[in-house]
Parts: sequence; structure tokens; C-alpha cells
Amino acid sequence: MEKFIVLIFPLFSILMCVEFAYGWFRQRNTYRLNDALSSLSQGLISQLVALVTQLFQIGLYALVFDYVALFPHAPLWETWYGWIIAVVMFDFCDYWLHRFGHECAVMWAAHMVHHQSQDFNFSTALRQESTVAFIGWIFYLPMAVAGVPPEQFAVAGLIVLLYQFWIHTEHIGKLGWFDRVFSSPSNHRVHHAVNDQYLDKNYGGMLVIWDRLFGTFAEENEACVYGTRSALRSWDPVWAICAEYWTLWNVARQTERWPDKLRVWFKPPGWRPADFLARFPGSQDFDLDEARRLYNPPLTRTAAYIAVAQFVLAVLASAAYLWFADDFSYGRSLLLTGMVISGFWALGAYMQGRLSLLQMGLIDLLGLGCAGWLLWPGLH
Repeated sequence: MEKFIVLIFPLFSILMCVEFAYGWFRQRNTYRLNDALSSLSQGLISQLVALVTQLFQIGLYALVFDYVALFPHAPLWETWYGWIIAVVMFDFCDYWLHRFGHECAVMWAAHMVHHQSQDFNFSTALRQESTVAFIGWIFYLPMAVAGVPPEQFAVAGLIVLLYQFWIHTEHIGKLGWFDRVFSSPSNHRVHHAVNDQYLDKNYGGMLVIWDRLFGTFAEENEACVYGTRSALRSWDPVWAICAEYWTLWNVARQTERWPDKLRVWFKPPGWRPADFLARFPGSQDFDLDEARRLYNPPLTRTAAYIAVAQFVLAVLASAAYLWFADDFSYGRSLLLTGMVISGFWALGAYMQGRLSLLQMGLIDLLGLGCAGWLLWPGLH
């Protein structure tokens, strides 16, 4: 699977270039360099984290399949329609995972990474979460119990995930009957919007019929404003992953009643205990006009070239690591994951002006030296 990610990334890159060129030609560009690099960094970080969290990615599913599956060897799963059933089952389970990701604070803390971008384009599609799997595996267990083999489960998940790439664009309008059955760019723009009427709607990955069945569908009828209601305003990829957990921790720490300290993690996102609201009366305010204000710290042309170069280096390091990941012990994988992520962190800090070129270069050299020490047998 890791090699497949390496092979398909160039295709994604080509499609992003096509979307950018089309938008530029139509004088409706939807890309900003800093935002796109931030989103792509999150996507690669999610793949690096997946390498060291295989227990949650597929391991627990396989365990349930081995011991609990009702029909583990049913001929159905080998037929073409069995594959379609598996994909539809995955999409149904994914709907509920996605929905809980918006309706439960601790799960939103994991999922919100995908929503942090204030732009909506193909790079946003690749802005994937790194910590959802720690809880999300539970939602797919009905497939294991039904007997869907782990390999088929993984491929069905990949199909659903890949499908969602193309629906992250502003350049495709409404598609008539297609919008009523499938997730589409129009439907998914609604999902990413923070407008009141769009909030927590259109969860379907491939099929929007789940939203129509369970009352979470909304039609696109006004301009979408993208992002999250508590805007991140940072290019730091590690902070992006941790920010909402930190917020929940601080709310739990500052509220007085012990039941509320627990509830804040499981209530809907944004819920706050009464005593907290009394102490911080403006903490729930939301202004759509303020949400339209883009976080966009200036980059000089030289700094932009340097940022792209740093990103390319981090991508090459990620690709090499993913390609040879099966050859590494778990301990080495943990260390290599941390080292490559440090390169993406340095990129984000540089784009914010928190690191100089020299400091970013020193971090890269340190990571390269540590990787060499890990991978070169004669050095240890």
C-alpha cells in the first residue's frame, strides 16, 4: 500500500497543476502556495503516521475478522457484486464515522485537520487526518463481522478515499441527477463550508443518499465560506494536529464540575459548560465576515522558492521512506517518521517567519544525519 501511495502522488500532482492552470486561465484561481503546501504536508504526514499505527489502521479489524466473522469464506466476496457490496458497506460505515467526527468533540479534534484550509481545491482533498484511526477503526467492525476479508476492506477503503479527490474543487458546478445520488463537488463544497445553513451537512464519501436518508443533506444555494469556525491561522502541521485537543484540555481544566470535565470531550464541538461561558462570555461568538478573512502571512518570491524547495526535499524523503518502509523495524520507523515530520514542521515555521533559512537548513541536516546513523549499519 505504501508503494501505491508513492506511485499515485505524481498523478495527484499533475491533476493539481491542471486545476491550477484552468483556474488561472479562467481568472478564478483557487490556490495559494502557503495553504497548498500546508495541506499537502498534512496529507504526507498522515501517511507517515499510518506506518506506525498499523494496529489501528488494519490490525484490529483483522483480529475481529479472524475471531468473530460470521461469513469469512463466503463466495460472495469473490464476485464482482461482492466487491460492490463491500464498497457500499465501507461508504455506509464511513458516513457514520464522518458524522460522529462532526458531532463528538474528541473526534472532531482529529477530523478537523481536513477542514482547516480556507481554500477548496484538489490539495484540500489530500489534507488528511493523522489521528482519526485511533477511534475510527470501531466504525468499520460491522464489515469484519460480516466477513469482508481485510484485504478487500483495505481496497474498498482506498476506492472510497480516491473517489473523494475529484469532488474537492470549485470549478465543477451542479450536475443534476448525479448530485442527488452521489457525493459531488457541489455537495462537498457545502460540507466544507462554515455558513450556518451548511454546518454539519453532506457527510457521504461516495454516496449522498445516506445524507438524504438520515436528514443531513443540504443543497448548495449560496457562496461557501471554507475553513473551521475556530480558525487555525497557522502553517505549523504539528500544531494543526494538536490544536483542538489542546483547546478541549484547557476547557476541561478550567471548568469546575467533574462531570463537565468529561462531557466537554464527548459533547458536540463548541459545547461549553455554563460556568465556562460565564467566565468567557464571548468564546462562542462567530462572525462569517471574519471567517472570510484569509490567513495569509506574506511570502517574498525568494521565500516562496525556498519553501517549494523545502517541500520537495520533504516529499522525496517521505517517498523514499514509504517505498522501503517494510524493511525497517518498528523502532526505526518511529524515529524516521519523527525526522521526516520535522522537515514538514520546519517548512511551516519558515512560511510563518518563525524560522530563518539557516535554522531550517540546520534542522534538515540534523534529520539527514540521524537518518544516516539509523540506516547505515557501520555507524552503530
